[in-house]
Amino acid sequence: MSLADYLAKNYLTADSKPEKKSKKRKRKDGSQPGLVITDDDALGWTPKAKEGDDEDAPLNVTSTSAEFRKTKKNNWQTIGVPAPSSADQAAADAIIASAAAETSARNDADEDAPVVDDTGAKMESGAHAGLQSADQVTAQLKRKQEAERKRFLSDTAEQSGQGKETIYRDASGRIINIAMKRAEARKKAEEEAAAAAAQIEAQKGDVQRAERAKRKEALKDAKFMPVARFADDVEMNEELKERDRWNDPAAQFLTKKKGGKSVTGKPLYSGAFMPNRYGIRPGHRWDGVDRGNGFEKEYFAARNRRRDLKQLEHDWQMDE
Repeated sequence: MSLADYLAKNYLTADSKPEKKSKKRKRKDGSQPGLVITDDDALGWTPKAKEGDDEDAPLNVTSTSAEFRKTKKNNWQTIGVPAPSSADQAAADAIIASAAAETSARNDADEDAPVVDDTGAKMESGAHAGLQSADQVTAQLKRKQEAERKRFLSDTAEQSGQGKETIYRDASGRIINIAMKRAEARKKAEEEAAAAAAQIEAQKGDVQRAERAKRKEALKDAKFMPVARFADDVEMNEELKERDRWNDPAAQFLTKKKGGKSVTGKPLYSGAFMPNRYGIRPGHRWDGVDRGNGFEKEYFAARNRRRDLKQLEHDWQMDE
């Protein structure tokens, strides 16, 4: 029996359509042809050829789709092992199917990825030297990044240098001691600040420095002074006696003369001298010759003249 006869006998057998009484018209079974498939390469699906038919003629399958749909007999046959009925077997099959799907997806991904040849010279970026496609270069770079990431995650704190102090080097490659450099910078800043303070202090006069020191001493002594000072206070009386007053009539009767030294400890000039705006006495080595440009003399003359005119105007107004 040929393959075409076997298939036609076992799978294309349909029950004959029962005749129905139709009010419109009556049709006989097989009066109208149904689905006809004609193919030169068909292997079967045709009833047994009748005698006298041409073997080279195309095979025809004649059947109505309506008859096939309306048939009540199940012509399908089960081939192989039937489906499992238990729940455990179904779960096991599901697990096996998922594992097979994962394996298939992994194999597909590996097949899609470009083939990377690890042999040959490699550049610093991780890619091979020579002519290659962009996908191969990308895959090689990705592999290097993944390898570096795994190595970084697997390194310990000592290997990765985490928590260690940063090492600084100069242009020649020598290690720079940060603590020493900071100490040197701090010392240099202190020296510069001291030099600036000394320069500002040098611009001041000796008298100003002596007066400032005297004020500091007075403030220090004021911590132990009483709140009220009376007329019999010795220190206050000595301070008042040492003051010079130009209109003091009893100054000539003082038996105790002041020492001939200035505030800075140098000797004072004892002769007559031209007054100045600041009340500074000449040095004890002055020879008495005024070598100025006469500004101080003109200054005092103008001030006295302005004061005299103001006094005269006041007197004239009072006389009127």
